[in-house]
Amino acid sequence: MSRKKPNKSRISHERWLVSYADFVTLLFAFFVVLYSSSQVDKRKVGQLALAIQVAFQKLGVFTASTTQVPVDIREPMPFSSVQAVENVKRTAALGRVVPSPNGSLAGAEENGDLTALRGELEHALAPQIARHEVALRTVPDGLIISLREIGFFDSGSATIKAKSETAFDRIVNLLAHGDYRIRIEGHSDNVPIHTSHFADNWALSTARATELVRLLIVKYHFAPEKLSAAGFAQYHPVADNSTPEGRAQNRRVDLVILGKLAPRDESFTSTSPK
Repeated sequence: MSRKKPNKSRISHERWLVSYADFVTLLFAFFVVLYSSSQVDKRKVGQLALAIQVAFQKLGVFTASTTQVPVDIREPMPFSSVQAVENVKRTAALGRVVPSPNGSLAGAEENGDLTALRGELEHALAPQIARHEVALRTVPDGLIISLREIGFFDSGSATIKAKSETAFDRIVNLLAHGDYRIRIEGHSDNVPIHTSHFADNWALSTARATELVRLLIVKYHFAPEKLSAAGFAQYHPVADNSTPEGRAQNRRVDLVILGKLAPRDESFTSTSPK
């Protein structure tokens, strides 16, 4: 009995057919590798990743998707994935590629807001600034509030000192009045550490950054989408590491105030084609 020959075009089609969901998963896996292993502009990679998310979301393909990349940019993330933990040396794969906050400050109004905020912080934190426990500086990204280890953390610890909680409360109260985007960065000097809790400087600086994010979300009820965390260890010094004074300045956690949160685009949340 003769067998009916299979349709070659159908075999080829079934063999190479890749669902939209699998395609997106592969794309984002590629971006994670590219993001962590090369010197590309992370902000541009994040913007491209978000554009792909939006495009496929509008096609309505994510309802049945197995991809772990969240497509609703408004969806609060569990603290276990806390938006992003970036690092020049080792970027952890947290299941999504997160766009960095868009650009620098949006205009004169935001610049004015941050100038006024700096003045309020200088007044509220005058004792800490005089003791060199806090430093303020303005950069193209926004306003940086540096919490130095000497004032806010014990050596090798990621927990804020009890005596510094009042100063941190003052900072939080001023930030709560504005709808600011905040990137929290952990930094250290170049002296290697190893403790029972932290294997190296990167682990400690990341833990300090994420601990502050946890406090802002859990204790102070900040919206998770306003926040991101980054652990940079010794890679971004603000002073010379060859002196004790310089190293003391580099052991810090920076709160980078990036301006106002952009309005939500409700069209991003649609899961069915128009």
